[in-house]
Amino acid sequence: MTGQGSASRPHQHYLPAMGRQWLLPLYDPFSRLVGAGRVHQQLLDRAEIRPGQRVLEIGCGTGNLLRALLRRQPDVDAVGIDPDQGALRLARRKAARAKLPIRYEVAFAGDLPLPDASVDRVLSAFMLHHLADEERGRTLREVRRVLRPGGQFHVVDIDGTAPGHGSGRLHNDPRVVASRPERVLAALAEAGLIGGTENGRSRGRLGRLASFVFYRATGPAEHRK
Repeated sequence: MTGQGSASRPHQHYLPAMGRQWLLPLYDPFSRLVGAGRVHQQLLDRAEIRPGQRVLEIGCGTGNLLRALLRRQPDVDAVGIDPDQGALRLARRKAARAKLPIRYEVAFAGDLPLPDASVDRVLSAFMLHHLADEERGRTLREVRRVLRPGGQFHVVDIDGTAPGHGSGRLHNDPRVVASRPERVLAALAEAGLIGGTENGRSRGRLGRLASFVFYRATGPAEHRK
């Protein structure tokens, strides 16, 4: 695959950040409630981003992760994509208030508006579990496409492993089941990403329903057309 991804799919559906568009104003308060900011910092610790690198966040929502990145490492080229125009309006507003040069674009993660081998780090926070299997595979292949040789993909997502008897409908949802670590690692390998591994765990503030897993994978040593 070459160029800037496949043709866009204007009628593709997506799941808004809070599940419903009208709940978007609650997204940032909810993120603070579950301790997302602390998890973002842990993800950035693992990504080891250096000055001058280009960093892409897929499913950036209202922009909290990239703002945290620019505060700790201002000399990076940061790009965030999300299909939710309302979330991106908030992200742009917050970046402008903080005078942070972050570029946000409306796009699906399975159709990235970036050239081949143009990104040093791709980040994903709490997003992969929103995707059905087919779209997740397409997204991971796009991540592989845009990563420079040796570039890294860093992910944090919910742990889809059922916590035990009586865990309820959440852990029976097919997309949550697909977030079990063995399924995520298999999807990374199937997409052609190298050395996919689990590299840590964290908990939010909602007990067993907010258990998170960190993953790391690398782009191929040579770019695959």
